[in-house]
Amino acid sequence: MQKYELINRFYHKQNLNIIEAENLMTLITKGELSETEIALVLMFYKTNTITINELLGFRKILLQNCISIELPFNALDVCGTGGDGKDTFNISTVSAIVIASCGYKVAKHGNYGMSSICGSSTILEHFGYKFTNKKEILLEQLNQTNICFLHAPLFHPALKHVASVRKTMATKTIFNMLGPLVNPCSISHQFVGVNSLETQRIYNYLLQKGNLKYCLVHSIDGYDEISLTNSFKVVTNISEKIIHPNELGFKINDPESLFSGATVKESATIFLNVLQNKASEAQTNAVVLNSAFAIALVNQNPLSECIAEAKEAIESLKSYHLFKNLINKTYEYAQ
Repeated sequence: MQKYELINRFYHKQNLNIIEAENLMTLITKGELSETEIALVLMFYKTNTITINELLGFRKILLQNCISIELPFNALDVCGTGGDGKDTFNISTVSAIVIASCGYKVAKHGNYGMSSICGSSTILEHFGYKFTNKKEILLEQLNQTNICFLHAPLFHPALKHVASVRKTMATKTIFNMLGPLVNPCSISHQFVGVNSLETQRIYNYLLQKGNLKYCLVHSIDGYDEISLTNSFKVVTNISEKIIHPNELGFKINDPESLFSGATVKESATIFLNVLQNKASEAQTNAVVLNSAFAIALVNQNPLSECIAEAKEAIESLKSYHLFKNLINKTYEYAQ
């Protein structure tokens, strides 16, 4: 199918089959669509639900074109789709540090905030983390600190043609949904916060087709993480359930207690406060519970034990010291 025929489908509000989706993403990765045409595509998916076939086609091409890394051990990705409009502090990124400090390997995929002030890459760059796509450096980080960060633009260079349009739109797009599905490492487990029940349903259907062990969470009031502001739905390879925070012994959080702040500096202060065990109860509890569900996904232990494990890592400052070590190591690698 020619380029103009594909673009014409969006003018007529028609979804694509899997081959057409592959062709479209190939055009995007080769830089053969103008910014106006890319914006048209992104706006189409703002008002029309993406299909499983479209998601499969887009994902296939992105993975074919990425810089991939095979890991010699099991590793977990902890991320969110973003785009929930809640502007919370970096819960999944802090959780990744906590999980790593508990002894689990974490290969976290992330990017700058496209629809928020402070994405995972934004906060890490603020603290001096040096992004790289060199396998030997990332493996050394994983061996020495149990964690490495995969800055998406370094692993998906073909998507440079989309970046400026996404930034201009400053809202969630299909790439929010695609991001967690295209981790360039051979991860074995994935904990994903999703921004809607529909996205959770689609992810569950798609991930069931692979060998990945996964846990998908969505707070009923719209958060792409376990916010503790309301009940939340948890979907794994084997079960689905809705849980109220009180069932796990947690208080309901006030939404304002999770706000990231108006600047990267304010977000960074919250980030460090959590790791230094100086954060509010609401902030710490959100990190603890997200961390615990991810840990339980890996070790299959009772959730109560995983909650205790995450709490101890924060209270003992083990998570904080690991983070300091990680940042120091990246300075060494950059020399």
